[in-house]
This record gives sequence, C-alpha cells and structure tokens, in this order.
Amino acid sequence: MIWLYILLAVVGLIVGLLLGIIIQKKKNESENIRLNKTADEIINRAKREADEIVKEAKLEAKDIIFKGKQELEKEVKEKRKELQLQEKRLISKEENIDKKLELVDKKEELISKREQELEEKLNNLKSQMEEVEQLKVKLLSEVEKVAGMTREEAKEMLINEMVTEAKKEAARTLKELEEETKHLAEKKAQSIIATAIQRCAPEYVGEVAVSVVNLPSDEMKGRIIGREGRNIRTFESITGVDIIVDDTPEAVILSSYDPFRREIAKLTLEKLISDGRIHPARIEEAYEKSKAELEKYILEVGEETAFNLGLHNIHPDLLKLIGRLKYRTSYGQNVLAHSIEVAKIAGIMAAELGLDEKLAKRAGLLHDIGKAIDQESEGSHTEIGVEIAKKYNEHPMVLNAILSHHGEEEFKFVESVLIQAADAISASRPGARREVLESYIKRLEKLEEIASSFEGVQKSFAIQAGREVRIIVEPDRIDDAEIVTLSREISKKIEEELTYPGMIKVVVIRESRAVEYAK
Repeated sequence: MIWLYILLAVVGLIVGLLLGIIIQKKKNESENIRLNKTADEIINRAKREADEIVKEAKLEAKDIIFKGKQELEKEVKEKRKELQLQEKRLISKEENIDKKLELVDKKEELISKREQELEEKLNNLKSQMEEVEQLKVKLLSEVEKVAGMTREEAKEMLINEMVTEAKKEAARTLKELEEETKHLAEKKAQSIIATAIQRCAPEYVGEVAVSVVNLPSDEMKGRIIGREGRNIRTFESITGVDIIVDDTPEAVILSSYDPFRREIAKLTLEKLISDGRIHPARIEEAYEKSKAELEKYILEVGEETAFNLGLHNIHPDLLKLIGRLKYRTSYGQNVLAHSIEVAKIAGIMAAELGLDEKLAKRAGLLHDIGKAIDQESEGSHTEIGVEIAKKYNEHPMVLNAILSHHGEEEFKFVESVLIQAADAISASRPGARREVLESYIKRLEKLEEIASSFEGVQKSFAIQAGREVRIIVEPDRIDDAEIVTLSREISKKIEEELTYPGMIKVVVIRESRAVEYAK
C-alpha cells in the first residue's frame, strides 16, 4: 500500500510538472502575442507622427518661401522707388545745368556788349582828353594874364600847398599807425596770455566745509559718542571740529570751516577707529600725533610745489606756509592750486616778454601767502603776506607784487603787473570759483539793473556767468559816439556798487535798420 501511495504521489508530481510547463508555454505565447501587438502599435504611431512632421515641415517651407517672396518684392519696390527718385534728381540737375548754360550764354552776350560800349567810351574819353589839354593850355595863358603870376610862381605856391597837405596827411597817418600799434600790442598781449593759459590748465577739486569718515560698522558710532557723550565732547573740544553722527550708515561727518583743523580731526578719528581704543586720554594722544604728521606733510607739499616750479632757496618755514595753502580756499577755489596757476601763467608771460621768469614764478607762488594764516592774524592777507615775505628776506619785487596785486600799492616792477594779470586770469576763469546760487543770481540781477538804469537802454543781459554784460540801446536816442561814453559810465557804476572777482566786460550794442519793399 505504501508503495502504491508513493507511486501515486510521484505520478501526481509528474502530472503537476507537465501541467505547469504547459501553462507556462501558453503564458509565454500570449505574452509574445501582446508584445507583437504593442510593437505594431508603436510603429504605426511613429509612422503617423513622421507623416505629421513632414506635413508641418512642408507647410513651414511654404510659409518661408512665401515670406521670402514678399520681402524680395518689397526690396524690389524700394529699389525701384530709389531709382525713380535718382532719375528725377538727375533730370532736375540736367534742367538746372541747361538753365545755367543759358544764363552763361546770356552773360557772355552782355559782356561782349559791355566791352563794345567800353571801347566806345574810351575813344570818347581820348577825344575829350585832347580837348581838355587844349583848354588847359588856353586857361594857363589866361590865368597868367589875369593873376599876374608866372608859371614858376604858381608852381611854388602849389608846392607850398602840397607840403601843408602832406604834413596834415602825415599827422593823420601817424595817428592811424599809433592806433594800429595799440591794436597789435593788444593782440600780442592776448596771444601771450592765451599761450600762458593753454600751457597751464590745472583742475581744481572743490573744497567743502565737511569731511566724511567711513566706519567699519555702525557699532563704532556708540564708541565714538562714549558713555554720556564723554568721548565726542572731548574730541570736539580738543580738535575744534564738530562731529555729526546721523543715520548715514557706517559713516560720520566732520564739520568745520577751517580745512586745516578738519584734516587733523579726520586723521585723529581714523587713528582712533583703526586702534579701537577710544577714550579721552587716547583722543588727546592721537590728536598730537596727527598734528605732527600733518605738519610734516605740509612741509613735503611745500617742497614738492617749489621743486615742480623750479624754485630754490626758500626758507623751510615759508615752505610750510605754502603747503598749508592746500587747506585754504577762497570763493571755493583752492588757494595752493590758484597760486601754482598764477606762478605758471606769470612765468610764461615773463619768458615771452624777456623778463626774469623764475622771479615772476616766485612772486606768483607767494602773492597770496598771507592767506595761510590770515584766519589767525589781524589784517588783510596782503599785509600779512608782506610781513611774512620781509621776515624771510624775499626780493623787493615779491613784496611789491604781494601789495600791488590788489591795488594797495603802485606797480614798481613790470613783473608785478604780470602777477596782477595772472591773478585776474586764474580767478576769473569760468569754473575756477564758485558762489552760492542765491548770491550768484542776485549779482546777475544787480548787473542788469545797473545797466538798465541809464537812459536810452532798451535791454540788458548778464552773460558768461556774470563776466560780461551786453546792453542793447535805442538807436533813435543814442548815436554811435554816445555808446562809448555810455559803456564807460556803466562800467564805473558797476565798479562802485558791486564786489566781484576779476573783471566784467561791458558791451553796448547799437543797431539801425532801414527796411523797404520792392513792389
């Protein structure tokens, strides 16, 4: 029985295996059929997509061809229009040429006619001249009889009259030559000045009343102020400069009208920020170091300035004052840059005129030296400058140039005149000096008001930043001779009532028109 069961079990297993194999084959066959169907579907889909792409490509190609044709047609039309325009222009030019040729022919005919007329006139003149000569002989004989004078006596009288006339003509010629010489001298002077300005054209950096100090972070503002404002009060009392701590990120502002003090304060604050230790004792120590450094720096600036200008044997204390001018401004113009410019212009003009170039440069550099300490001393900058120059044994011409460049003393040297001219050129150059907009507008309005206050003035215009006033007068009320005196009177009134740097040019314009219509 057991063997029977075993046999049945084996047979069952074999049957099961056979059934499994048969079922697996069927599954494989169904899978293959499904895969074949999927592949066919993919191929069909790909074919359809390819057909669609080909159709789209053909449509796009047709659009491109159509657009290209349209563009070509447009270009052809434009070129045709251009050709038509050129043809019209050529036709009009040909017509103009034909007209001009006709005019030339007519002019030639007129010229030939005029030549004939002139020849006839010349022949008539010749015959008339012959008649005049005959009359002259008759008149001379009659004059001798009537006047009771011989021909020689008449000649002598005529010679005397001609000598008198020649003397008058000579005087007139001399006057013309004098005026021409003055004109040429003025032109030559203008040429020398223009050459000097062209060869010396420095740029100015506008000085302001504040300096900005950058901070590594906004936390530094609290350390600068200190506990209960102790640090900021100490800093302001030592340096004499105000610190403005506002909402400006990572920056504080130093405010002072004294650029020298402001620069020392800036160096002091930069030292304190870099060190990080800010307290009253440290502020005083940093201030003394910064002051010593700046004193050394201004000496270097003075030495460099003198070296660049080719000037030697200048006292070290005087060089310090020259360097200090870098931190002084006048009407917004840096005084050191202005002094260097005056020195260069004066030197160039002196060289052109055959004068002492180095002495002129020296006087130009030192003409405003009093401005280095005029805020600390009493008196005008010219008086202070003369005292400084005397102290360091400067040349008498330098002393005269310092005093005379503002008219406080008469010119004793030709170089002094050049210093005044160079100072006026540097100060009056457009852009060299600046002023507050309100005062600038008021000055222009005042100029126009002064010019308009005279009788016969129709309009007045202040131009060239107030360096020139142009005045239009009524031609019926003022003639050509009166405009000279009018310009002089206006310039005198401007000198009396206004304060301004440099010069103001007054131009009076008189225009007369005669209008008639041909009907």
